[in-house]
Amino acid sequence: MGLLDRLRGRRSSSGGDDLDRLREWAAAHHGVEAFVEPRTTVTPTTVLLVDADGAWTRGRVSGPAAAIRFARKLALPIYDAQIVGYPQRMRDHDARERILRRRRELEQ
Repeated sequence: MGLLDRLRGRRSSSGGDDLDRLREWAAAHHGVEAFVEPRTTVTPTTVLLVDADGAWTRGRVSGPAAAIRFARKLALPIYDAQIVGYPQRMRDHDARERILRRRRELEQ
C-alpha cells in the first residue's frame, strides 16, 4: 500500500485475508477467545484472539457484526474489549516474552 492509499484510507487487500489468517491461528491454538476492538480514527475495527496461554493475534474486520459472525462460526466466545478489557493472561504472556527476549539478547 502506498502513501497516497494510506492517506485516502484505501487498503490494498480485503479483510478476508485477515479472517483467513485468524481462522488458521484459532485452529492451531486451544482455549481461544475473541475480543472486538472498536474502529478509531487511525485503525479499523479489529478482532483480537487470545488463547489459553495468553498468546494473541489481531486482524481487521469490516465491523463489529463481522467479528461476531466470525466468532460464532468458529464457536468462540466473543467479548467487547471496551467493556471487559483484555485478559490478564495476555499481559502475563507479553511480560514473559519480554523477559525471554532479554535473556536471549544477553546470551549472545
